[in-house]
Amino acid sequence: MSNKLYLAPMEGITGYIFRNAYVKNFGPVDRFFTPFIANKDLSNKEIRECNPDNNPGICLIPQILTNKAEDFISISNSLYSRFGYEEVNFNLGCPSGTVVAKNRGAGFLKDLDILDRFLDYIFANAKVRISIKTRTGVTDDESWSRIIQIYNKYPLTELIIHPRRQIDGYKGSVNMENFTTAHNDSRHLLCYNGDVNTVDDYNRIINRYPNINAVMCGRGVLSNPGLFNEIKGEDRVTNEKLLAFLNDIYLGYREVISGDTNVLYKMKELWGFMCVNFENPHKLYKSIKKCQSLKAYDSIMKAL
Repeated sequence: MSNKLYLAPMEGITGYIFRNAYVKNFGPVDRFFTPFIANKDLSNKEIRECNPDNNPGICLIPQILTNKAEDFISISNSLYSRFGYEEVNFNLGCPSGTVVAKNRGAGFLKDLDILDRFLDYIFANAKVRISIKTRTGVTDDESWSRIIQIYNKYPLTELIIHPRRQIDGYKGSVNMENFTTAHNDSRHLLCYNGDVNTVDDYNRIINRYPNINAVMCGRGVLSNPGLFNEIKGEDRVTNEKLLAFLNDIYLGYREVISGDTNVLYKMKELWGFMCVNFENPHKLYKSIKKCQSLKAYDSIMKAL
């Protein structure tokens, strides 16, 4: 298999505790990406996420979310000088309403002239290599060809495309015609992202686009953490393995998060994806959601 496999960043979920537990239980991923970094002066949380000491043996690409070129340079310079990161990813794909309202993420695709000037500045001044993760537009597809041409002006290391518009969120079908347009017209290495939930989904993508560089998965891996291993030809992950993985994450959170409520919030979010692997998933998830203490959670896990 020549195509690389990437794990998509998901805010609040795929942090370093998740990444370490994932590698321990399922093996390495070609690339992990940090949940987006948005502060000109790195926050303590962002420092912990990016610190190589918290990501041993992990190929990690920091992802930056901003619409201010000077801030992008400041963040990327800090990541380079403090931690040695030689590549970053620029987020033009987040469809969140709060992000888009600030003209960041996919919302930055509203004004392509400003985006073009932004890219011109950062590529002229950055010390690091830059890839981009993008949507195909905001409310329509009419600007997609121009967006591709703008990207073609700059030396991206890779273009990661989620072929939905911002307005689509994660609903409806991905627009494969838009990905085909990029496949035909882009001069960059391409990574496909969007609705890769099974081995069949993955195979359909690489059979249609055999020359793409990578496939990025997000929710598909959260629902089935063994998906990458299945793509590589291994058997489906057992529930025992899933529980060991979840327990490693749980223990990691207990070490760094104070208070039952905060730890449980994190675990409930994960179980919202992973309960589908177990018998009576709705009943199981309902019982986990009702937990008000770690003792109650531990009791459910012991029963499983």
